[in-house]
Amino acid sequence: MTTGHSGFAAVDPAAVDASAVDMTAPFGSGTLPNPVTTASGCAGYGREIAKFQPLSELGSITTKTIMPYPRSGLPTPRMAETPSGMLNAIGLQGSGVEHFVETELPWLAERGARVLVSIAGERVEEFAETAQHLNGRPGVVGVEVNISCPNVDNRGLVFAANPATSYDVVSAVREVTDPALPVYAKLSPDVTSITEIAAACVKAGADGLSMINTLLGMAIDTTTLRPALAGDTGGLSGPAIRPVAVRCVYQVYAAMRAGTVPPVPILGMGGIRTGLDALEFLLAGASGVAVGTTVFNDPSAPLRVLDELRAALAVRGFAALTDAIGYAHHQGVPA
Repeated sequence: MTTGHSGFAAVDPAAVDASAVDMTAPFGSGTLPNPVTTASGCAGYGREIAKFQPLSELGSITTKTIMPYPRSGLPTPRMAETPSGMLNAIGLQGSGVEHFVETELPWLAERGARVLVSIAGERVEEFAETAQHLNGRPGVVGVEVNISCPNVDNRGLVFAANPATSYDVVSAVREVTDPALPVYAKLSPDVTSITEIAAACVKAGADGLSMINTLLGMAIDTTTLRPALAGDTGGLSGPAIRPVAVRCVYQVYAAMRAGTVPPVPILGMGGIRTGLDALEFLLAGASGVAVGTTVFNDPSAPLRVLDELRAALAVRGFAALTDAIGYAHHQGVPA
C-alpha cells in the first residue's frame, strides 16, 4: 500500500497474499485480533455457535442484551420472516446480569472468547447497575449500551431517539465502568439525524459506536388478517436493511472527518452475509463488523465472513484492514 494525497492508502493494483493481510481491528482505544463479532441477540450467550466455530477465533462475541433482572420477553409469535429480512419482537428476554456473570461469562472465558456485553435497562440507573457487575470480569473486552430500548420514564420513547437521553445513559454507564473497559453506544436508525445522536454519545464518553440496531417494522398475516407479531411491531433485520446501515455508518464517519463528531471506532452491522458485505461497511468507515441474522440459517457465518473479508481485502491490494477503513470517502477512488 502507498499513501494518497488525503492521508488515505492508495490501492496497489497488485493483489497481496491473503494470509499476509493484517486483520487487526481498532476497538475503543485498543485493538482486537480481527474485526468480526456477532450481533447482539443472534448468538445467545455463545453456546449455540460454539458448536460450529471456536469462539476464540472471532474478534469478539457480542452477547444477547443483559438487564439487571430476569425478563421473560414478549408473548409469541414474536418472529416473522419478511422479504430479505426478519422481524422480531423478543422483548429482551434474558436471565439477568447475576446469572450471566456467574454462569455464562465463566463458560465464555474458559473458551478464550473476547466478550462484548450488551446491556440495557428501562431507566438510566438500570444501565449503570448492570454495567457495574462487569468490572474486572474475565473475558469482558467491552460494554455495548443498547440505548434503543424504551425509556419508561419518558412515556416509552427509546433513549436513542433523543441526544439528551442518549447522553444521560452513556454518561451514567461510563461513570461506573472501569476506565480501561471500552463503552460502545448502539444507535437506532429510526431518528432524524443519527450524527446528532452519535455526537452526544461520544461527548458522554462512548469509546465507540455500534451501528445500527434494527428498524421498526410490521407485517400483517393475510390469512389471519392480523399482525404477524403478537406485539404488532418488531425490529427489522437482515439484508433488507444493509443499505440503511451503510448509509448511517458513512454519514457518521463523514461527520467525524468533518470534525462535528469526535472520531471513535465504529462497529458496523445490518444485513452482513458475506465478506463483500463486510467490506462495504469498512469502506464506509467501520472498523469492525457484526454478523447477525444470517447466523440463524448459517451458524458458521462469522468465521466464513472473516475468511471472505480477508480474501476480498487481498484481491484489492489492501495489506492491512485499517487501510480500507473509510476508503470510500477518498476523492478519486478508482471506479
